[in-house]
Amino acid sequence: MPELPEVAALAEFLAEHLRGAVVTKVQIASVAVLKTADPPYSALEGRAVSGARRLGKFVSLDADGLHLVFHLARAGWVRFTDTPTDIQLKMGKGYIAARLSFSSAAGPLGLDLTEAGTKKGLAVYVVRDPQDVPGIAALGPDPFSPGFDVDTLAEILGSSSQQIKGVLRSQSVIAGIGNAYSDEILHAAKTSPFAIARSLDRDAVQQLYDAIHSVLGTALLEAQGKAPSELKDAKRSHMRVHARTGEPCPVCGDTVREVSFADTALQYCPTCQTRGKILADRRTSKFLK
Repeated sequence: MPELPEVAALAEFLAEHLRGAVVTKVQIASVAVLKTADPPYSALEGRAVSGARRLGKFVSLDADGLHLVFHLARAGWVRFTDTPTDIQLKMGKGYIAARLSFSSAAGPLGLDLTEAGTKKGLAVYVVRDPQDVPGIAALGPDPFSPGFDVDTLAEILGSSSQQIKGVLRSQSVIAGIGNAYSDEILHAAKTSPFAIARSLDRDAVQQLYDAIHSVLGTALLEAQGKAPSELKDAKRSHMRVHARTGEPCPVCGDTVREVSFADTALQYCPTCQTRGKILADRRTSKFLK
């Protein structure tokens, strides 16, 4: 799933390449993907793109006052081309959920929203204001917003009895962080994923705050300027523990471990994060020891 760094780079790429381009055609190839009906998606046609921005893990394209907002979910992605095809998409066929065609000073452009697999979560909205999208209206503070300081984080954590891994992933608490970067942040902060949020003392909160900005900041720099086709590999290349089960931790050399759940998994380093303790894997144990 693309998270804050990749979505930010994607929005920047689209703003650069689509600004001034006119939407000539919109095709929706999946009934499930379109979450709004008013205004109709056809209302985008004939409008010029004035910009694109990231809101949490959403991307919003501004087209003369209307906004095409999309969330790529777990298996969604973007395919951008300057040699688009005129082929009409067939409803419910293939992995392309939506297609936008543009005319620009440089020539025709195309943007496909794609989704692999059978579990579909990609969502598209056409709205007058991005805040009309429920997921955006419910977003918590962005880690890079001016008001997000260590005191804000301390207040958030101090009021939560949840495990810190879940807090970091909750978009209504902190916007933009998902499964992968929460693993990386907790590793950098030397914090157990199962630590209770309100149990962290001030030093631990400061470590976590610093890790949020160092991990996401580094990833932002890695992703900046890359085309959509390169962003997934850029994300994978600098991960230290996420998706590295069985590999040596690059900090201490211990073996990276995994805890699996029904539809996801987390990775951590016992030496760096849990004082050497191996966390119970819920595939084989119902209880954490």
